[in-house]
Amino acid sequence: PHSPGLRDRIWWGAATDATAQWAAKLGMNLQSSTLKFDESGEPLHVQQAKQIRAYRAAWTEAGHTRTPRVSVSRSIFALMNDLDRAYFGRGESTDHFGYIEPQKRAVFGRTYSAEPETLVRQLREDEAIAEADTLLLTVPNQLGVAYNAHVIESIIKHVAPALGWR
Repeated sequence: PHSPGLRDRIWWGAATDATAQWAAKLGMNLQSSTLKFDESGEPLHVQQAKQIRAYRAAWTEAGHTRTPRVSVSRSIFALMNDLDRAYFGRGESTDHFGYIEPQKRAVFGRTYSAEPETLVRQLREDEAIAEADTLLLTVPNQLGVAYNAHVIESIIKHVAPALGWR
């Protein structure tokens, strides 16, 4: 069946810079998750920012007339109470490198978990968030709807305004 505007709503999850450029040439929006194949040994946010810039350059080169959408995903938890601290307050998280396929090293993004003021400072340094137009929050569905509503509300009320997010 025909759906007007469908082509503008198709997203591609790219694991590499090359697949991001391929998606741009075909006119798909870009979604970059909390991991990608490691192409430089740099932190995830730096690699994703480079991926987004390569995607946008390929989009422009392809001559598309609309503005593409780009999203990145992050695990972000504002430590607002004792339960948040029990679940996510175990100290500073860092990116991890590992193999998800033989011969395919990947970089897995860190979990951001801190008091709101600290989160604001940390998230301002995330190059990929700055490059993207959409941020997807990953939440632990096994902790239930009520807890995840709290997680999202904490970000919306205590972190997003300080970063100018809407």
